[in-house]
Amino acid sequence: MFRFATPEYFYLLILVPVLIGVYWYSVRVRRRALERFGDPETIRGLMPEASPKRVRTKFTIFALALVFIVIGLARPQFGSKLKEVTRTGIEMMLAVDVSNSMLAQDFEPNRLERTKFAIDRLIEQLHQDKIGLIVFAGDAYMQLPITSDYVIARTFANNISPTMVSRQGTAIGAAIDLASQSFSSGSDGSRVIVIISDGENHEDDAIAAAKAAAEKGIKIYTIGIGSPEGAPIPIDGNFIKDEKGNMVVSKLDEATLEQIALSTGGAYIRATNRSLGLDEIVKKINEVEKKQLSSSVFEDFNEQYQYLIGIGLLLLLIEFVMLERKSRILSRLNIFRKQ
Repeated sequence: MFRFATPEYFYLLILVPVLIGVYWYSVRVRRRALERFGDPETIRGLMPEASPKRVRTKFTIFALALVFIVIGLARPQFGSKLKEVTRTGIEMMLAVDVSNSMLAQDFEPNRLERTKFAIDRLIEQLHQDKIGLIVFAGDAYMQLPITSDYVIARTFANNISPTMVSRQGTAIGAAIDLASQSFSSGSDGSRVIVIISDGENHEDDAIAAAKAAAEKGIKIYTIGIGSPEGAPIPIDGNFIKDEKGNMVVSKLDEATLEQIALSTGGAYIRATNRSLGLDEIVKKINEVEKKQLSSSVFEDFNEQYQYLIGIGLLLLLIEFVMLERKSRILSRLNIFRKQ
């Protein structure tokens, strides 16, 4: 495996085009200054020791030295030893409702944004677990496969929006089926699904899907977000209305979410504006029998920066000792001259 340990030093390469621009500008200024004194060919004969080619060569060597040193500072490394790392943790699939009803504002600023904030906090608490992300509305889609990369997980979670699923509805059963098939092989006894939804299931038999997951040893924890009284759903500044022109009010359906959780031995929690309930879910999940999760990582890395910096310093030394003018002494030492 190859990597750069400190890639931020690559920003220093911006100096290279800047130096090239300064160099060519200075060459033009010098040429114009010489043209004021007379014909360039005549002046060139009066300065036999001047060597524009040497000046160009010195600058080229200096620029190359800078490039090598910058790459060296970025610390290129080659993975030298692959190690099988065993950790104790669980695999958790988050299934997030992204239907339009999640835009209701009985939670601040709305149900979906409040959910995204809570997921971000949840991921901060994870250490040795793996996490995946599914979004669902009328259909269910895999947003992030099971992973232990929490940085990527937070990025994907922050980008959740209702536009990810074109078909409206709340297919909780489809989300459970997809999540049940998305765990790593051989992870029996360490798999949980966390569903965050208002519970208004309109598409399928979520209870049957939950029972099928329970048969595979999967526990489901559900979080109901919304209020029993409900709230209207704003879309582009207007509230959604039904065919009769009445304002649609989205209400929390706790009964469905409770049945889903209880049928798998999990738990149901109602979210509040103060706490979405994920903290409580994490405590309950920690009680689940954890399984050893294994993954392969590079344990040692061989540093390569010393070679690049060495080349860069050597080029700087060559550039330093190289004269901009032709040397009279060296010009006399022509060993091929006929006696």
